[in-house]
Amino acid sequence: MSEALLVERLDPGILLVTFNRADTMNAFSGEMAAGLVDALRTADTDDSVRVVVVTGSGRAFCAGADVSRGAGTFDTPTTDTFSSDPLDGFHPWDCRKPVIAAINGHAIGIGLTMTLQCDIRIVADDAKLGIVQNRRGVLPDAHAHWTLPRLVGHARAADIVLTGRTFSGHDAVSWGLATESLPAANVLERALELAADIATHTAPVSVGVSKRLLWRSAPSADEINELERDLHLHLMGTADSREGVQAFLEQRDPQWSLSPTADWPPWLDER
Repeated sequence: MSEALLVERLDPGILLVTFNRADTMNAFSGEMAAGLVDALRTADTDDSVRVVVVTGSGRAFCAGADVSRGAGTFDTPTTDTFSSDPLDGFHPWDCRKPVIAAINGHAIGIGLTMTLQCDIRIVADDAKLGIVQNRRGVLPDAHAHWTLPRLVGHARAADIVLTGRTFSGHDAVSWGLATESLPAANVLERALELAADIATHTAPVSVGVSKRLLWRSAPSADEINELERDLHLHLMGTADSREGVQAFLEQRDPQWSLSPTADWPPWLDER
């Protein structure tokens, strides 16, 4: 793993990914993108990983595009391999484990739009947030025109995107973009606490298939009902469905035995 990205394994089953370019306020780079994609792929197929937490070093989460090239920052690409989403290799929503963005400080442009692909966002109260690309002569990236309206609705998404204005962590929570706003020093601690709760008290396959359903693109009520029915049939009668109830009755932490690699419904990704 590159020095631009730190990856740590923490108990119980947490993969902590830290953007490590504090001297640039973690300005986004191709190296960071590749490292995050690799970490997400690892988490997806490693049964010992239950939750991924992504955060930044220093006082920023990610200050956005590296503008050290000045006016040439957004020059026309010289190859035909350009993608407007640097995480196209493997998105946070592709990972079968919950991905929590611990937005410990400023998140601007791609620094914010990539977090919209995560499942949960916890943000610093005084973080400076913004999808500012329309103020830079380009446009929002990383599937933001799809992810943002899902989170905040069309009207608020239009306000955020079309003005390109910045806003605070408090605003993000009030608009539904984040779930909690805390002092910056407490953001990672809270994210790890939440990750540990998920890792301990939720069943791995249950969480994985629920995540898949949540990320489905505007399915109908009938489609969701059919999928929920078939997934219930896949999970009912398993060791984890029994253990979940038994642990609750005995007031103890559950000991899960199913795994996404061994017990994933293969038909789910084909429908």
